[in-house]
Amino acid sequence: MADAEEALRTLAHNVRAARNRAGLSLDELGRRAKVSKGALVGLERAQGNPNFATLVRLADTLGVSVSALLEGPAEGRVRVVAADAVTPLWTGPRGGEARLMLTTSGPAPVEVWRWRLEPGEEYPSHPHQAGVVETVSVTAGRMTLVVDGAEHPVEAGQTATFEADAPHTYRGADAGTCHLVMTVHLPPGPAAPAAPSNDPDAIRGSGGPPHG
Repeated sequence: MADAEEALRTLAHNVRAARNRAGLSLDELGRRAKVSKGALVGLERAQGNPNFATLVRLADTLGVSVSALLEGPAEGRVRVVAADAVTPLWTGPRGGEARLMLTTSGPAPVEVWRWRLEPGEEYPSHPHQAGVVETVSVTAGRMTLVVDGAEHPVEAGQTATFEADAPHTYRGADAGTCHLVMTVHLPPGPAAPAAPSNDPDAIRGSGGPPHG
């Protein structure tokens, strides 16, 4: 319980600080990220339990990585992160999962994810902000990467990359469990103000789980 409360306090501080740096009011952040003002108020008070889709939309709108919202201050020059020390941010109906291992520092951060997809599972993601690039490196099994409706099989030992400002899906193949490492390369600097949109999903991810 104590760890969960501390995580919520860290998230609350990071969201509030990022919002202030961006010069956004609660109303404006909520409008752009498609999150209610009430939910944002609760989040900045370290209350509630925001889902991953909410975190992804907030990160996109604020021009930061998901890790930047979740993590405390960096410790030391070198970070070594064990997969079992990271809570999955997405879980599939058949046992698949996605874990955000870490995000690099610097003006153009990179998120590093570990995924496991069971046969038939899929994770659909709406377009991310312009400039986001993803790579997928399959280490075991095979998967189907779907980008803007086109299917691309990716097998163990292969790596795919694509501009992630189009709808995309990670789908487990029928041949068994697929393990992969996914990276999300974020553009430098804060996101430019987005043009108003009538599509609540026209922002990165519904769970980009993870971005994805």
